[in-house]
Amino acid sequence: MEIKVFGAGCAKCKTTYQTIEKVINDNNLDVKLTKVEDIVEILNSGIMATPAVVVDGKVKIKGHVPSEKEVKQILGI
Repeated sequence: MEIKVFGAGCAKCKTTYQTIEKVINDNNLDVKLTKVEDIVEILNSGIMATPAVVVDGKVKIKGHVPSEKEVKQILGI
């Protein structure tokens, strides 16, 4: 599984990354987690609201910081 967190480095984007990272570590998941902060790459991906979370190429969250519960739901745990 590959998860990308799109955001230009704002507090909400950092919190989103940390929340997802915590869920991955707490559940010992085999996930490639990356941060995308380049604004051109974000726009080229069609992301118009950050933070955005893309799981295996599909936008799952955009425009808000997810809770741990929401992250677990989109990861199927």
